[in-house]
Amino acid sequence: MKNIISLFHKLLKKVVKLIMADQIQEKVKASFVVINEKGLHTRPSTELVKCASTFKAQVNLIYQNVTVNAKSILGILMLAAARGSKIKVEAVGEDAKEAVQSILELAKNKFYIKY
Repeated sequence: MKNIISLFHKLLKKVVKLIMADQIQEKVKASFVVINEKGLHTRPSTELVKCASTFKAQVNLIYQNVTVNAKSILGILMLAAARGSKIKVEAVGEDAKEAVQSILELAKNKFYIKY
């Protein structure tokens, strides 16, 4: 009986560690300024969604106290962010850092849109 209790106790510790590790995920934050001429209209928003959707992390954009899912084109368009707008990026998940870095790179390159 003692062996069973000891084994159960060890198993329970491992389960608690796994649960805690999953719950303690780092939130990565950054921001960018929209530098393309026409702001976050449909084409750059589509590129942003494509980029964010390649990651497992939950990625949000925040502008004027409105938070939207970066994987939602309608959400991004709802921000109506013009040139010069400062957009905050927050991501949580196993690849959050990479997601934020990719979005910052995309914004830096004007969402790879040529007018």
